[in-house]
Amino acid sequence: MDGQTLTKAPVLILLGPPGAGKGTQARILEQSFGLVQLSTGDLLRAAVARGTPAGQQARAVMEAGGLVSDDIVIAILRDRMTEPDCAQGVILDGFPRTTVQAEALDALLAESGQQIDAAISLEVDDAAMVARISGRYTCATCGEGWHDQFKQPKQPGLCDICGGTEMKRRADDTAETVASRLAAYHAQTAPLIGYYDRKGTLSRVDAMGAIEDIAAGLGAIVARAVA
Repeated sequence: MDGQTLTKAPVLILLGPPGAGKGTQARILEQSFGLVQLSTGDLLRAAVARGTPAGQQARAVMEAGGLVSDDIVIAILRDRMTEPDCAQGVILDGFPRTTVQAEALDALLAESGQQIDAAISLEVDDAAMVARISGRYTCATCGEGWHDQFKQPKQPGLCDICGGTEMKRRADDTAETVASRLAAYHAQTAPLIGYYDRKGTLSRVDAMGAIEDIAAGLGAIVARAVA
């Protein structure tokens, strides 16, 4: 590990399908506990931009149209977790996605005598999630988020924030695409949930309620983990 050691601070995993609110809740946890959210996609892009050894490997694979291997992702994660801002603890978002990756992560943490302190699953109702995601849209001017059911502008088609009149929807936010993504998530992640459940580190939080209620449930779990 080139003389570098990982942070001894808590390591948490946030699990949940697209639209479950992982990003929102991770930001709240960052502010409340001083944790750092580590998203796989962000880590890859940053490592490539910085030209680290692992980033150079990732760039070569991506430019060739391939999928970045677990070994490269683990190397990038190892590099990132040695940085000073991770000293208060980290929240992993988007990794691991499979039990093979979970085992590789366990091996990485074991190098410095660590383990996963908590794996938190944001539990959702699939039918409600389809309605939640497929109904969302944003202001093309300022990026404010809106929803057909839950959050409409005071005047239809006119953004309350900036007055913009152009709204846009993500192409993959159709009901059919969302349902497919949820099915893929459950198929891929069910074994991972079982993996952490068997280790006694899994907690479940109902992610269908109000943001503040979900945050309170997560906060209680994280407070125990970082104590």
